[in-house]
Amino acid sequence: MELREVIGSRRSIRFLLPYKPVEPEKIQRMLEAARIASHWGNVQSLRALVVFRDSAPRETLDALQAPIAGFQIRLAPVVIVWYVETQAVDEQSDRLRELLGAGALGFGENKKEALEKQLIPIFDNLRETLKQPGLNEIDCGQGIAQATLMAFEQGLGTCCLGTPYGEQIRQGLGLPATCRVLLLQTVGYPAESAEAGGQRPRQPFERLFQMNSYATPFPRSQEVVAELRSDGMLQAPAPLPWREAELEYLKKALGLKGHGLI
Repeated sequence: MELREVIGSRRSIRFLLPYKPVEPEKIQRMLEAARIASHWGNVQSLRALVVFRDSAPRETLDALQAPIAGFQIRLAPVVIVWYVETQAVDEQSDRLRELLGAGALGFGENKKEALEKQLIPIFDNLRETLKQPGLNEIDCGQGIAQATLMAFEQGLGTCCLGTPYGEQIRQGLGLPATCRVLLLQTVGYPAESAEAGGQRPRQPFERLFQMNSYATPFPRSQEVVAELRSDGMLQAPAPLPWREAELEYLKKALGLKGHGLI
């Protein structure tokens, strides 16, 4: 797949084949993609604990909680618990020195001295603030996004699930108190169609983006829209006419009950 097509097809796949395991090497490729994602100061606070349903102990499976997506977690062959390790910020100085040594930070003859006497002290003074929710979550999101694109590139489906039980999950999985759970990502082979009912509804482009001032919408070129539609990034909007029939089939095939609002 071309990148644009991968982006276009990267919609949440909530229905996964519970009986088809995911190869560990495919999960590794997702983690490799997350590892090389950009992160402020090269801190790399994004971490992950990967839970394979067919081999994880019962207490690990029981620790995974999400209030409105229980069946997804229960049926997914793999659940990735993405979390922030805030203690990574304590290594900020070393990460900056690595960047300088790699030629990715600073210029001029005195750049090493400037790093030690100017930049590092600034970050040291902000250390505890930088551990709080904010910049870490933003850059961790980039890593998760790259992992998700890699999943789709390999024919997998995923869905990122938020949960108010982050602290309970952290404790249940035995993660250190310095960690903060971000989300749970189910991974497996799709049981639903690749289109998953069509491209999800989105607000108008002009409402979301501005140019030069808040009062000026970013101009949307229809030529670019046509190009992206031709490349498969922009696709037919949901719902596709057969979607309700597909959902009814999945409900019966996977033994699901209730209203299924997910």
